[in-house]
Amino acid sequence: MGHGILLVDDQRDILRLLHSTLDTLKNSELEIFESPSGEEALLEVGRRNIDMLVADYLLPGMTGIELMHKVRARNPEVKVILISGMTDRKARDEMLNAGAVALFDKPIPLADFLDVVERNLGLVRTIFPPESDVKSEARRSRISDLLANFRQDIKAQAVFLLNERGMVMARAGDLRDSSMEVSLLSALSAIFGAGIKVAKFNRQEIPVQYFVFNGGDHDLLLIPIDTTYSLLLAGNGITDRGNLPDTIDAMFALRKEVERSLRSMGVTAELKEQKPPSAASARQKAKTGDLPAAPPAPEMEALLKGAKKKVKQDEMDDFWNKAAEQHAGKSTNPEVISYEQARKMGLTPDEKKK
Repeated sequence: MGHGILLVDDQRDILRLLHSTLDTLKNSELEIFESPSGEEALLEVGRRNIDMLVADYLLPGMTGIELMHKVRARNPEVKVILISGMTDRKARDEMLNAGAVALFDKPIPLADFLDVVERNLGLVRTIFPPESDVKSEARRSRISDLLANFRQDIKAQAVFLLNERGMVMARAGDLRDSSMEVSLLSALSAIFGAGIKVAKFNRQEIPVQYFVFNGGDHDLLLIPIDTTYSLLLAGNGITDRGNLPDTIDAMFALRKEVERSLRSMGVTAELKEQKPPSAASARQKAKTGDLPAAPPAPEMEALLKGAKKKVKQDEMDDFWNKAAEQHAGKSTNPEVISYEQARKMGLTPDEKKK
């Protein structure tokens, strides 16, 4: 059975952009329809099977929210995505509280838009695909229980287990506004990667840094488990000055539990960070010949192959003295002449006086 998506906007360019973006999914189950106004959209809803409404907030005639209510009066199960050029916080809250599954500002972040469509229509995930093998399913199931219990205990909005690419390995709860989840997690993965690099430059064997974002839709706290995985906590008031120490302690305790669970499922090799060798260890390896030797330059290799006996100190001194006499006064710059050459050419002060 197909999924009908109705796009409503009075700007033709926006309709073309959204339509062509949905076409990139190459999903034969999708049927895409367009309307330039709320009134015409209602006519489409009366004769089409519509599962998702994508509408601009400011339409000629009725608003996007008014259209949403009228469409849901006919089909309560329809999913709604609203698009707006307004950045006012109260207007955004009104749209989300009205029941929209996502709200996007213009210009529309297309990866996030496609991710919301796939998630809410139950399509095969191509923008943010989850792991699908049996081992990964078992891993997510076990760890999801840990995250769910932690979320309930700390009264958070959501807890995520992320990998270094920003992919969600396991989760409990959802962000209040998941419209920009792809972009948010992508940005956090960049922060995670930068933190791991700093830890390596700082010779930290285990990453113990954390990142705090206070205010906005959520307070966010990101804590690496190791160089591969991290935990993200989202909630209200969890990073306030009075709560932050307790929240951090709780997150580090959860980190130990998650790490232990991952280890029991045989992913230690993915998680374990290789410790850099100490200076003493490096010196010992150099003495015993364990370190790989750098290949000698061709010229040096030829000299070594041609050597029949050890060179004595007197012979070495004699070689360098002869070389110094032979090349004395010669410039390595071909455009520069020596004083003797200048004298023979009559360019020195003594020659000019004559």
